Amino acid sequence: MSVKIRLQRHGRKGKPFYWVVAADARSKRDGRSLEKLGTYNPNTNPATIELDVDATVKWLQNGAQPTDTAKAILSHKGALLKNHLAGGVKKGALTEEQAEKKFQAWLDEKTAKVSEKESALAKAEEDAKSKAFEAEKEINDKRKAAAEEVENAAIKAEADAKAAKEAAAKAEEAPEDKGPQSIEEAAEEAKEEGK
Repeated sequence: MSVKIRLQRHGRKGKPFYWVVAADARSKRDGRSLEKLGTYNPNTNPATIELDVDATVKWLQNGAQPTDTAKAILSHKGALLKNHLAGGVKKGALTEEQAEKKFQAWLDEKTAKVSEKESALAKAEEDAKSKAFEAEKEINDKRKAAAEEVENAAIKAEADAKAAKEAAAKAEEAPEDKGPQSIEEAAEEAKEEGK
């Protein structure tokens, strides 16, 4: 019986979620498996991978062959490296402590890279939110300025109309002064006022 380490699809339509399993190569994709080794969720950024490394290494040492996608996941989590180091220990090239030390150093470096990527993504998301907030604030300020301008124009038009009404009312109330029709009549009126 040949054993494959592969992905078994779960989740709903459009939102896949995978189990990493050791299964008989002849069984269906979502069929019976021998052991569940971990999970893979590609819906998050970065993808969430949980894997039992020791159980995976045991299956690899017993001859299980990973599929291409499963191989990438195992490599990402360090299962292939741990299998490689275990082979070195069997051959006598490394001691168990040296192999564990190398694996732990690699794991720490990988964890630092992942946390750096997560912080960069969080910072990018925060920057995008702040830019959107500033753009929205700018649009709101423009809307307020336009509304104030329209309101001021309406107030000014109302004041002009009121002033025109008042001027018309004053013109009707004041008696009509008939101005002199000629220079001679104006001179006579001036003489009369002087007396």
